[in-house]
Amino acid sequence: MVVRAPAKINLTLEVLARRADGLHGIRSVMVPLELADELIVEESDRFSFSCDRPELDGDDNLALRAFRALGTFPARRFRLRKQIPVQAGLGGGSSDAAAVLRAAMSGTFGAPPATDWLAAARSLGSDVPFFLAGTAALVEGTGERVTPLGAIPGWHVLVVKPPASVSTADAYAQLDRKSRPTRPRATSLSLRAVTALQRGDFSGVQALLCNDFEAPIASSETAVATALDALQAAGASNPLLTGSGSCVFALGEGAAEIDALMQRLDLPPEYQRIATKFATAEGWRA
Repeated sequence: MVVRAPAKINLTLEVLARRADGLHGIRSVMVPLELADELIVEESDRFSFSCDRPELDGDDNLALRAFRALGTFPARRFRLRKQIPVQAGLGGGSSDAAAVLRAAMSGTFGAPPATDWLAAARSLGSDVPFFLAGTAALVEGTGERVTPLGAIPGWHVLVVKPPASVSTADAYAQLDRKSRPTRPRATSLSLRAVTALQRGDFSGVQALLCNDFEAPIASSETAVATALDALQAAGASNPLLTGSGSCVFALGEGAAEIDALMQRLDLPPEYQRIATKFATAEGWRA
């Protein structure tokens, strides 16, 4: 069988104050995409795991760490087929880990173990709990507070991966060096974006796109700024960085809009372009 592990984008990403434990709170609207990695599960008399990207085939692969978090290694052969760019703000590694947890929860490897699934997800990374939701969600705290948003529109997305990688730790360090406005929940752009998304208000969501990392990352990574400028010049309305980067994206209500945008996009070939759309899971259809 094949277990899909979707990428995500952040329609909003508000970085809140640094907490006593040294972590930052966030408030973000995250949306899963049809762009996805694939975890291929095959019959075997013993456990084995491999990835088609050799540089990701080590002990620190998040999918392999998820098996360790389960406390069991199922007698199956697992092959991870990567489609999501890495170090890109698309959550690929976190989604791979969540795919393992979701498969275990559904009984794919036999009777589900007695596991605190949220705790297991949190131990693997701040984005992992989101990928257990199966739809768009409002994500708060340090990623552990996930409020699924139900059925979402099938809007389309153009993702551009610049030839750059961004360290999340460095991105937070850049934010901490500058004074930033407070982000009271009552006036949160993320909460307004939740309402617009649930109403299927495309122009409303488009107007609310925001990411606190964008300005510092674009100023320090020329390739990110180039990709944002190129999307704007091609006619994208409010293109945005996702996560801490390096990927940027533009939204479209339909595939034709994204196809036309891609045709007008003037970037060197090393800037990867991916046309995809919001992933609408069966369980959350209206």
